[in-house]
Amino acid sequence: MTLYEEPFFTFRFADDRIVPRFRLEGVVTGRGVTVFRSDPATGERMERLATAATGEGGWVELPTPIIVRAGEAFVAVPEVAE
Repeated sequence: MTLYEEPFFTFRFADDRIVPRFRLEGVVTGRGVTVFRSDPATGERMERLATAATGEGGWVELPTPIIVRAGEAFVAVPEVAE
């Protein structure tokens, strides 16, 4: 039986952070990723912050680091494989 998996990754922070890169477990190299600010209370996606592609090991190097304040979150959405 397969467990349900969300098609996106949510990153939440208790402290202020500058995020220049992050890792997406299980996402293949070269897959496009769109990053959105997320409403921490509802999880609703807000404005687009960046687009990038996964590198080796699932690492996503952002073109410009994201500044995340304590209590905020962002969502990384990989492109759907065709």
